[in-house]
Amino acid sequence: MENISKREFLAASIGAGMCLSAVGKVFAQENSAAPAGGVAGASAGNHLPSRKVKTTKLFKSPDGYPNAIAVTPEGLWIGEQKETGRAAAQYHLPEPKDLTEHAWLVDWNGKVLKTVATQSRNTSGMAVGGGYVWMCANAAPEGVFQVDMSSKQVSHRQIPLGPASDGGGCHGALWHEGKLWIASLRLRGILRVDPNSWEPEFMIPFYQAPDKPRYHAIAWDNGAIWQVIGNDSKRHSDYRAGLVKYDAASGRALETADFEPDSSDPHGLAMHDGSLISCDAGIHPGWPVNDSPTAGWIFRIDFV
Repeated sequence: MENISKREFLAASIGAGMCLSAVGKVFAQENSAAPAGGVAGASAGNHLPSRKVKTTKLFKSPDGYPNAIAVTPEGLWIGEQKETGRAAAQYHLPEPKDLTEHAWLVDWNGKVLKTVATQSRNTSGMAVGGGYVWMCANAAPEGVFQVDMSSKQVSHRQIPLGPASDGGGCHGALWHEGKLWIASLRLRGILRVDPNSWEPEFMIPFYQAPDKPRYHAIAWDNGAIWQVIGNDSKRHSDYRAGLVKYDAASGRALETADFEPDSSDPHGLAMHDGSLISCDAGIHPGWPVNDSPTAGWIFRIDFV
């Protein structure tokens, strides 16, 4: 993957952001397709190859709302999500007595091996790498919380290319070869960041599927990145979740997949032994709490 200067990156990102904003408005207001081009950011009219996937329950998460996952040789990491303020009221949830959001390391039977405490808020993405847990907030104060394995906060930084105090929310993250990838909602793209300098290096615009405008977690797959997508809905029975696969070097969209009806609700995403793993958070915008019958479960995604 070829590196570019920061000035070139900023110029390209500003232009891409303006274009994506315009495209997003078209989809939201008219549900019309953009010109075909076979790249990330183009519409579903490109007729990408598409497959079907199904889900299989593995084990329950620790008590709480699991909204992010990451895989390491030690096991599966699960990021806890809590709702406060207006979000808690929206879901008719009591205010949590403790705002700490935890990262749990569990084995592949669900046994908790380690717990890391973080000050992230409404955690909706996580990565583990470089000796740290990277918890991504989706509510104020936003940003990415870098926490060591003893629960010591090392840094709290906003997603790059935004206001210094609020780089926007996040719906996914992954660690690969010393780099942090962030699914940025404000940028509508997957941003690769150097975790030491916090310099942005590369961005993949979200694939623009007119019927699936929601974007969630990301996972690495042998030079490609999978992302969870889905439609706007009011209940689990109306939800149509999907996946899109990008070439990580070019950002080109390669294929899509649709979840079979009655599948678990995918939020986090990670790869383990050649299979995608996800978590059903139990909280989904617009739905009653725990509307999904597999709320709180970790599950495997299989192609059919």
